[in-house]
Amino acid sequence: MKHTLIIFLSLFLMQSLTGQPLLVRDKYLRIDAGANDPLYTTYAATIDRSRLYGDKAYKMVYYEPGEPIYYENDKGGRIYTLWMVNDVAVINSGEFYQPPVVKYSFPDMAITNHQPMQGIEVQETFFVYSSTVSLVNLEIENVSEQPLEITLFPVFELNNDSLQVKDFQAGSKSYITERFETHHRLISGLYKNAPYPYYYNDVLSVNQPVYSYGAYHGTHEAFYDTIKTDHYAQDKYNDTLNMKQSGYYDFVSLHLKIELQPGQSETVRYFRGSEDKESDLQLVINQMEELKQANLQPFVDQNVQLFASVPRLEFNRPAEKTIYLGALNLVRGSMLPPTGETTHNFYVFSRNPLWGWGHGHQVLHESLSMIPYVYLDAESAQGSQRVYMEQQGEDGLIAYRHGPRGPQTYPHKNEPTTSAPFYSWINWELYSVSQDQEFLKDAYRSGVQYVEWLFKNRDDDQDGTFEWGPYGIIENVRDWYNAVFQVSAERYLDVDKEDISDELECLDLSLMVCNEINYLARMAEALDLPAEAKKWKEESAKLSQLINERMWHPETGFYYSVNAKDHSFFFMDRDLKRQEIIGFLPLWAEVAPIERAEKLVRHLTDTTKFWRKFGVPTLAADDPWYSPDVDYCCKWNGPVWLLWNYMVYDGLKKYGFDEEADQLADKMVLAVEEQLSKNHNYWESFSPDNTVLNSPSNYIWDAIMAKVLIEKYLSD
Repeated sequence: MKHTLIIFLSLFLMQSLTGQPLLVRDKYLRIDAGANDPLYTTYAATIDRSRLYGDKAYKMVYYEPGEPIYYENDKGGRIYTLWMVNDVAVINSGEFYQPPVVKYSFPDMAITNHQPMQGIEVQETFFVYSSTVSLVNLEIENVSEQPLEITLFPVFELNNDSLQVKDFQAGSKSYITERFETHHRLISGLYKNAPYPYYYNDVLSVNQPVYSYGAYHGTHEAFYDTIKTDHYAQDKYNDTLNMKQSGYYDFVSLHLKIELQPGQSETVRYFRGSEDKESDLQLVINQMEELKQANLQPFVDQNVQLFASVPRLEFNRPAEKTIYLGALNLVRGSMLPPTGETTHNFYVFSRNPLWGWGHGHQVLHESLSMIPYVYLDAESAQGSQRVYMEQQGEDGLIAYRHGPRGPQTYPHKNEPTTSAPFYSWINWELYSVSQDQEFLKDAYRSGVQYVEWLFKNRDDDQDGTFEWGPYGIIENVRDWYNAVFQVSAERYLDVDKEDISDELECLDLSLMVCNEINYLARMAEALDLPAEAKKWKEESAKLSQLINERMWHPETGFYYSVNAKDHSFFFMDRDLKRQEIIGFLPLWAEVAPIERAEKLVRHLTDTTKFWRKFGVPTLAADDPWYSPDVDYCCKWNGPVWLLWNYMVYDGLKKYGFDEEADQLADKMVLAVEEQLSKNHNYWESFSPDNTVLNSPSNYIWDAIMAKVLIEKYLSD
């Protein structure tokens, strides 16, 4: 009797899934984003169902009227649905009776409402369940007064005539295909010795009976001619697809039919599975079979719970909330579980698109994205910082990269490479939110060791200010078109001849070290270590004095790097007085006296120099090297980098320039709003003056926008 009851309850729960729209029980998370709203639309599986190699994340495109709503993986094809209602085909979202509106957007899931035809209400949920399986859940309701026949064509498209059809499995209602995926990327190809798959098996499957199936050449527009009956043709469409089970094609499609009476609802759920050809595809099929009957509501509830801790900001405009939530989605979607040589979760720079340099483990300047992330998941953010702690060298070194492959030191001239030292600053910001005393103790101990390493290894002449290491062209984070460190305008010399950052007393590094010391002092006070706090405050005062004595130029009223040998503002015949964004970092590091701070702000708000439409450029607009164009990655002769703009913003707040800080925040918001509204991407860098960009997209550190908005609204 008990066993029978369990079976009955299971069947009841499974049946109750039919026609039940998913609910989000937190009104704050509702966004109602149309095609031109600034919505970030890239989705990746949550941490515990993700993996580093062979991972598939997706961009949702709901805003192109000449396309269906589709979900695209970088280099790996796309999935979408074509509709037919009572023999009327609707293949593009621009033809919908009511266009798509994204109601909710989470790191792994988007919930969208639309009406492809009058009388058909659809809740379309895209869910990246794991690194191998994603699904589209269609809750379809007939809200008309007439019975409707609905024909659906779920499609997996590669669109390059190289999708090899292997089989159709009637039992699992699955199309099995094989394809090749290149490792080449424009910015940086995938690491050749890492186990990224080249050949994948893909599965297109569905939870409904399959009426027919087929494989075709061409585009979805050409497919319209196939699925739409031509009453005048002798070989007219006979209500089934071509049932191909072998050969090379552009796309494959399943063919479903449902009939809905007025008021009736139905759930259609289709899947895309993707796995390395050498792995067991049956495991992917089994995972999809389980998901065909799974209740998706708990996954929605988990996302709602994930956002329970973020500040409930009351924004002036709906666009700001969309940017805020999207920035948190961006960083969460970049997190991966422990693997290899780390026992903690870590991040990559992007999961879709994927490029090699962005998949090469954590770097301290990208880790500034943990500052906003801590509001979403403090444990995960702290875990990311613990990757550095567990892999820190015995001598205190934090290497350029850390992660599953261990420390990556990129040695040059027999010296290891570190990164821009933002370490203790980040750790303090995390503690300020989490109040985790154990994390603070460990972070302080590690931060002390790292600063001691910097004193020993980045002040070679022991004069009290700091030089970047011999591989400074990557260590200093400002590696292309840097007007001071880069010798030639086009960087045509080799590394050692081109980069002079190890031959200067560097303003940026000296300020970063001073900032680290300031936060060690705060940590020591919070840990009730008064003697150590006093020591760090004295070190900070000493370094601040040296920076102000050596690096301030009174005639121009600005801070610059100086020659390491004679502390002059010249290196050979080169004038080092080039006004860069780093000249404002004395505000961030609290080094500038107030009268100098006022002069810096006058430079900052000069529209002919730094006060541009979309933020503070990396180089003054009146410098001969200045370029507002973002035509590749990593440029420091004009483009806006949001993290560095945040440091300027933070410095303005510290010195009480609140009005200017708010104006800068608005410029940063405008930069991302323009891009998210038209292409729905975050970007590595932004143009200060125009809206056309060519650089890596969906870059993790743009998550700092969430922190900018928190600072702006919580301090008002």
